[in-house]
Amino acid sequence: MDRLEYSTPTLKESETVISREQNVRLYDGHQKTSFEGGEIMLTSHRLLWGHREALTLNQICLSLSLKLVIYAEEESSSFSFSRSRKVILYLNEPHSDKNEGPQVRSTFNFIKLSFREGYRTDIVGHINETISLKKWEIVTVPSIKLRTGIVGIERSIQEKQKATKESISVAFQDLSKLMTMAKDMVQLSRLISNKIREKQGNVTEDETVQFKSYLLSLGIDDPVTRDTFSTEDQYFSNLAVQVSEIVKQPLEDAGGLLPLIDAFCRVNRARGLELLSPEDFLASCRQMERHNLYLKLHTFKSGVMVLRLASLSNEHVVNNTLELIEEKGSLSAEELAKLLGISVMLAKERLLTCEEYGVACRDDCIEGLRFYPNLFLKDL
Repeated sequence: MDRLEYSTPTLKESETVISREQNVRLYDGHQKTSFEGGEIMLTSHRLLWGHREALTLNQICLSLSLKLVIYAEEESSSFSFSRSRKVILYLNEPHSDKNEGPQVRSTFNFIKLSFREGYRTDIVGHINETISLKKWEIVTVPSIKLRTGIVGIERSIQEKQKATKESISVAFQDLSKLMTMAKDMVQLSRLISNKIREKQGNVTEDETVQFKSYLLSLGIDDPVTRDTFSTEDQYFSNLAVQVSEIVKQPLEDAGGLLPLIDAFCRVNRARGLELLSPEDFLASCRQMERHNLYLKLHTFKSGVMVLRLASLSNEHVVNNTLELIEEKGSLSAEELAKLLGISVMLAKERLLTCEEYGVACRDDCIEGLRFYPNLFLKDL
């Protein structure tokens, strides 16, 4: 609840209403709150909660920015006679510049929406689709008002030409500096590589300092690019090797499993100016197992894709997770995520893998999804 803030339902620029649902109660994690019987309004930017009069008359309501929502999923209920349906919203940490809200601090990283009478639309699908579109990041370019008359139009054209000329001049100056620095970096890296390969001399301290400064400016040295190889197979094979080198340490720090989206961001951050497309990145990951690299691409049954250490087997993941379940008595995905310092999505996949191997059993109730050790495997 500490992600919610007080606001008004007045739509911002480029914000649109997507769907509305009635008779909704808010939960802070698993705990009920006094915010019940209200209406939610999903927009392209926010999720608003308030009573119908507040949303209709633009009065104070509760607002949750969608950029704080990781994803939404429906919580299954074990009571078939209950009409209430619940939706869980997993949330990022609140921003420091957040406006005042109903709660200063919460121990939960998720909230629930309880629909007393169910919901008429696919609210879960609408929320996840809206999050993926990220319309709040689209900047609307204001239209330029031209002076009336022929003279005004001519002056406007002259001003645009002048501004364009200045922008191009500055751009070419920056590009020239960048090309010069990149050229120097390539020459220096070749010199050092040749010295190391031929063992004809030691790398001087000045050359080392200069080389490091270039690396800090442009990212990793000599990133693999498509135009340096004659075939796509060679390109993806070499790219797979470079990706493995970049994400090896972060993957080991994460316990041997790293979500594909996290690896993609780390690789592009390291490559600097030579950004990879998602298609090329995925194609290189599929080459890893073929070339016997120490990483490989793994896809869970749910479709979630991760990079995994080749030496890390499913049995190792299951045993490691089962030890924590037995130690704590039972675990939810949120609790396991906190223990291992991983995402809730990855923690849930670990628990589902334990269930698939038959060493853990689920309890899917109104309080949430929990996993317990399979006592049928124990000697009673």
